[in-house]
Amino acid sequence: MTEPGAERRELLDLILEVSFERREVTLASGRKSDFYLDLRQTLMRARGVRLAGALMLERLAAGPPVEAVGGMAVGAVPLVSAILAAAAEHDPERAPLGFFVRKDKKAHGLGRRIEGGFQPGQSVALVEDTTTTGGSTLEAVDAVEEAGGKVTRVLCIVDRSEGAVEAFAERGLTLEPLFTRTDLPV
Repeated sequence: MTEPGAERRELLDLILEVSFERREVTLASGRKSDFYLDLRQTLMRARGVRLAGALMLERLAAGPPVEAVGGMAVGAVPLVSAILAAAAEHDPERAPLGFFVRKDKKAHGLGRRIEGGFQPGQSVALVEDTTTTGGSTLEAVDAVEEAGGKVTRVLCIVDRSEGAVEAFAERGLTLEPLFTRTDLPV
């Protein structure tokens, strides 16, 4: 049996080993930061994707149920896949559907902005690997609501604690991070 909190600690250790860099960068929000987080480095490793999927599914199971899990492409795609894989192992009959939101509608085919298992009327959890101001996930909130979905939850692996909590609160949503800036050596 795994010690309580051991998987969470293991994920954080992996993030710090392969995804965390102390250097000055300009973030998507335009803000400057003295550290960089590239969680794709964690989520593109077998152990990282397994841990992230299991921990995010555990967090989802601890709150109000949702019918679908999604987020903005490209950042949320590996995380959504990780959650679905964990759900398939845990309880496939009750697994949520997965989807992703494109930045813009597709210029060909069916011209969709939302791809995957999303259906109008569903209760949805949006996920993100890292949040700073919450801007890209708020774009996904808008897209899901415009398509007839109801965003009820927002989760992330790491919240950089730079305004996302407040931005989601303005929309009546609570950000549920696995880790925050206080968990990082900054």
